[in-house]
Amino acid sequence: MRLLASAVLLSLVPLAPTPALAQASVRAGAADARLRALYEKEWAWRQNEFARVAEDDSWSASGDHLPHVDAATQQRRLTYWQGIARELDAIPAAELSPEERINAAVFRTTLEANIANQKFRSWEMPLNADSNFWSGLAARQPYARAEQYRRYLGRMRDIPRYFDEQVANMRAGLKRGFSVPRVTLAGRDFSIAAYAVAEVEKNPFYAPFATMPSSIPAAEQAKLREEARALIAGQVAPAYAQLLRFFRSEYLPKTRTTLAAEAMPDGKAFYQAQIREYTTLGLTAEQIHALGLKEVARISAEMEKTKAAAGFQGSMAEFLKFLRTDPQFYARTPDELLGVSAYAAKRVDGQLKNTIGRLPRYRFTIVPVPDAIAPFYTAGRGGLEACSMNTYDLPSRPLYQIPALTLHECNPGHSLQAAISLEGPDRPAFRRQTYFSGYGEGWGLYTEWLGTVMGIYRTPYEDFGRLSYEMWRACRLVIDTGVHHQGWSREQAIGYLAQHTALSQHEIETEVDRYISWPGQALAYKLGEMTLRRKRADAERQLGTAFDQRWFHDVVLGLGSVPLPVLEQEIDRWIQSGGKNPNAPAA
Repeated sequence: MRLLASAVLLSLVPLAPTPALAQASVRAGAADARLRALYEKEWAWRQNEFARVAEDDSWSASGDHLPHVDAATQQRRLTYWQGIARELDAIPAAELSPEERINAAVFRTTLEANIANQKFRSWEMPLNADSNFWSGLAARQPYARAEQYRRYLGRMRDIPRYFDEQVANMRAGLKRGFSVPRVTLAGRDFSIAAYAVAEVEKNPFYAPFATMPSSIPAAEQAKLREEARALIAGQVAPAYAQLLRFFRSEYLPKTRTTLAAEAMPDGKAFYQAQIREYTTLGLTAEQIHALGLKEVARISAEMEKTKAAAGFQGSMAEFLKFLRTDPQFYARTPDELLGVSAYAAKRVDGQLKNTIGRLPRYRFTIVPVPDAIAPFYTAGRGGLEACSMNTYDLPSRPLYQIPALTLHECNPGHSLQAAISLEGPDRPAFRRQTYFSGYGEGWGLYTEWLGTVMGIYRTPYEDFGRLSYEMWRACRLVIDTGVHHQGWSREQAIGYLAQHTALSQHEIETEVDRYISWPGQALAYKLGEMTLRRKRADAERQLGTAFDQRWFHDVVLGLGSVPLPVLEQEIDRWIQSGGKNPNAPAA
């Protein structure tokens, strides 16, 4: 017994590290320190460069002015990022610790995308059919503190200068044939006109001042409101009116009539760089197109089975017409649509304990998309504070698709994902605030499928809505590459999407215009989801009865936004370690 006790005690005494291990540890420490110093330096520079400030939750927010976007500034940014990339190349990656290797991969991927966009002068096309530089400047909700209001006023004061620089960039893009295709911009001037309203109280910029928190003294509230009225009437509304005249009389008539990204200057390289940025993968347009066709065929077979489960006797074309036209599938009021979404989100709440291990405390709300952008906005969009549902043109918003949309955008999709990221491990600021579409949108689409595991879809129609949404994303692989690489027409793209999905005609045209005007972005969803489902299948096969989806999801969400190859590597590492709870205390 004494010998056994001695042996046990000896086993507990830490062994002195060998010289080789000690030397490796020193090298790792030195490499880690060099990397941390580099990305912290770049992040501080980037925050200052793009007029961002740290808020209470350490999440950066808009400062008291808008960033400079003129050509000279853009060239300076390119030079800076190229220098940072050279410094990163000089750090020996093999000597980094596991966590810093992930940080390095995230940092490198971000740098590569930034450098590519600067080289292609993407700033000369600062808008598309979905997004632009003018719609996100007006705050939608009251601020909590007077300082936030003062920063908001500072940004309002800076709008004329900011718009002048954007207009100069857009003119430069027009001159070299680098612009948004004209056909995708019909009606987009409405989103500018909404902010050119001269009547202050009706201008969206005044919304945060309508109701201000009682913590701000009444006298200060009055002063802030007075300044806001003067700025909106004297600078903001006139700047939007001037931008509107430029957009209608000069920009729109001169935009290109071609559709393909590859038709623009250095278009083939530009489109490949866009694919790389949004998917974080090295796939070519041809490879992605082939994957899309394969997925379309697979999902088509599943849709036929679901149509049969609904008891419909006709063809798929007849079924799609029935779904698009029968009144039972459409809301009569915006509140009815929002209520269907809210109830779907609440049903998800009841299943989260069996689905995700570490749940966030932060909560989101569900709100309608603002009227100013709703006519050409997507069906919904999730975010940390709110999940937006589009209630414009209710006959184009079938209710059988709302559960899948809610899972993707709200719960357990983007809004829940953002909250988990906010409350996640203490990681570098640049890592916590980096977003890769392949990861983020891949998770969103994956959660639509996850709804089948959670029992969220209650009828064959709701399940068909899910399949229609998955088909929609598979069609994106075909349409995006078809338009930008193979020369498809807008009519060909619209026909393909109408043939394969139950989307309304309004949604189909809005979506196709988005793909035409925003090359590559639409590819991220399906490629990211395919990665997640493939890795889940790997985990289920290799771990067998030890597989627990809660821990799988915790690994995915705990990483935060990372390039898809990094996500695969980390899931493989988790599988090889036995698929244990990643949040369990270390032994």
